[in-house]
Amino acid sequence: MSGVQLAMAPGSEPGKPLAADPKAHHHPQQDAGGGMMGSLRYIELQLVAFVMVFSAIGLVPLFDLVFPAITTAYLLLLSRLAFPGAAKSKEIIQASGMLRFYSIMGTVIGLFLPLAYVLGGFARGDNEAVRSATPQLFLLSFQILTENVVSGLSLFSAPVRALVPLLYTVRRLFVILDWIQDVWVNKSLGQNAPIQDIAWYWFGVSLAVTNLAYFSINISAFLIPYFLPRAFELHFKERYEREAKLAADKSQSETKDKKFD
Repeated sequence: MSGVQLAMAPGSEPGKPLAADPKAHHHPQQDAGGGMMGSLRYIELQLVAFVMVFSAIGLVPLFDLVFPAITTAYLLLLSRLAFPGAAKSKEIIQASGMLRFYSIMGTVIGLFLPLAYVLGGFARGDNEAVRSATPQLFLLSFQILTENVVSGLSLFSAPVRALVPLLYTVRRLFVILDWIQDVWVNKSLGQNAPIQDIAWYWFGVSLAVTNLAYFSINISAFLIPYFLPRAFELHFKERYEREAKLAADKSQSETKDKKFD
């Protein structure tokens, strides 16, 4: 799950102000926080565009290029055949302080630091580092875009929305394993390597391992056991409420018809 989306205020929509509350007091700190999150979303979109440039020059494998299209088609099928309807709630889980910190940390680990690593690889002329880290960046960027679109349109049910980070994270774990193999197994340092090369080597290794650890914990301890069941619970609860309302309306209609008869 992208850190920026969870870091937004619960119930707020991108580009739409919150409803005014006459009883609420004005707090400058809240305005500053909203501006920071808005700036973060803008920066993230700029990073997505930057990674698209990398993909256009052949740094992303073909399967990873078509993976977003395959995933989008699959999600559309699920939204029509398996889990139709739109979720009433904008947020599947209310973002608490710890959850905000956890998700923002994931954005830093998965997006900002790998981007810095790729830029450093360009500056150093390390094409292997650039090529090994770019696929993970590309997939995470598409995940963020898909999450924002799916949650912003209000046309998709909660299970479909929950499957977006789940599907992308599964694929990215395999990509990160390839990244670790490239920077740790297939790459070695010379005996008399300068300190800059040693620091760069271990930065790449530690970054890849940190990404693997974070997103493995994310999928095994948060997405599967907590986030996905919560999405299904919300979906079936809303469906039960809709069916109960339809049954009540039908019963009232039949009662009125009998009275007229």
